Amino acid sequence: MDGPILVIDRDAARPIGAQLVDGLRRGILAGVLRPDDPVPSTRALAAELGVSRSAVVAAYEQLAGEGYLEMRQGAPTRVAELLRPDADDGRRPESPSPAPDAPAGSVAEAPVRPRIDLLPGRPSTTRIDARAWRAAWRHAAALEIPSESPPPFGVAALRTEIADHLRQARGVACAADDVVVTAGTSEALSLVAAALATLVDGGAPVIAVEHPGYPSARRTLERRGVRTLPVAVDGDGIMVEGLRRMPRPPDAVLVTPSHQYPLGGRLPVAARLELLEWARDADALVIEDDYDSEFRHLGPPLPALASLDDGGRAVLVGSFSKVLTPWLRLGYLVLPPNPALRAAIARVRDDEACPVPGVAQDAVAALLTGGAVRRHIAVTRRDYAHRRRLVIEALDGLPGAPLSGLDGGLHAVLALPDAAASAAVVSRLAAEGVAVASLAEYSAVPGDEPPGIVFGYAGPGDRLLAEGLARIRAAILALAGPLEGSSGSGAPGPVESG
Repeated sequence: MDGPILVIDRDAARPIGAQLVDGLRRGILAGVLRPDDPVPSTRALAAELGVSRSAVVAAYEQLAGEGYLEMRQGAPTRVAELLRPDADDGRRPESPSPAPDAPAGSVAEAPVRPRIDLLPGRPSTTRIDARAWRAAWRHAAALEIPSESPPPFGVAALRTEIADHLRQARGVACAADDVVVTAGTSEALSLVAAALATLVDGGAPVIAVEHPGYPSARRTLERRGVRTLPVAVDGDGIMVEGLRRMPRPPDAVLVTPSHQYPLGGRLPVAARLELLEWARDADALVIEDDYDSEFRHLGPPLPALASLDDGGRAVLVGSFSKVLTPWLRLGYLVLPPNPALRAAIARVRDDEACPVPGVAQDAVAALLTGGAVRRHIAVTRRDYAHRRRLVIEALDGLPGAPLSGLDGGLHAVLALPDAAASAAVVSRLAAEGVAVASLAEYSAVPGDEPPGIVFGYAGPGDRLLAEGLARIRAAILALAGPLEGSSGSGAPGPVESG
């Protein structure tokens, strides 16, 4: 494996181990080394390149921690089979961009692929059972090849398995006929928006969104002609009073009640019931994005809105992006007993067809049937709980930077007192090869950008995560003097609606 992949320059200032990591990573990203390809043993590669075996071992371990390689006892080290580009599930920022007034050298000037990617929205795929994964795809490939497109609402077997999964995992009493298979969260929102456009006067729905909330969802809705209106959130989630104060009720509201995105609040049952009561009074829909409810770290899971709804108002949106991998680009809607909405969804799907390949639907159905998804959730829940502890140990109690959002999910928030502090932290981390998101990127109200950073902790291995957390800590402590002298706590309190 010499040639263009690994060229060691002994006169370069960059250490040999770092050159090894760079070369191997470059070869994998370029497709020269493909998923499941074996790499040379550490002894063989060290002899071939004339470097120490310890340097090769360290390089392999780093790449395994980053998810590029799979190292197993008694087996050859291989390129990770599940390594794929991250698909946008609507929660990662489109690019690691700084606040508008960020100084030069900020994330916008960082490499396209940072060395330590702590952007939120990336799960760990290294613990997926590769044998079960391959078996599911072999099963799907062995089925009789249909001569028609997948059914508009999705393959029956997958819809049945999703309904069973939601009954067991979320207490949602739904049937297969209630489930619509989608190409992830964005397509689910687009489908609901298109259906609403056929039901409201003038064909231009109004949908309330959380402020702050994830910007890709707003863009998806707006591309469908939706007018979005921001509603303030507090430490628990959306403030229903903000909906009641609107001069004219919106046609729907998009919420993340199990783990408010990005601040991490958890909407209490009383507030959930109040939200459903508002929806009945306003003749509106509640679109519930249940994006990472499988990963609760503190307290029992609260019931989904769909399980509390007796008025046909709650539409549940979910995906397998966090549970398995964004690479699948597969999600679902659960429709309430609302005949008008169901008919509108059916009309849109009849026109646009189901965008998810049938073979992918068959494979995921097999994963669910065999229990692989349930087992994977159990394994990763323990992994993420461990990584959450690493975050708390590294960052809890920093001066002027309260840590929050860790009751569930795969990301955390560090609040900061002002935009300048946020830009300085994001800029410094980007220059060091660590990608995080500015909390300002999630603002739904121009000029009202909450200060802070959002970072994920699920994707990197322990070694890279620990280094990334140490760099975040150092960046915050470097600002400790200015932060301690700032007025205000920096805690993310209620954000005002526009």
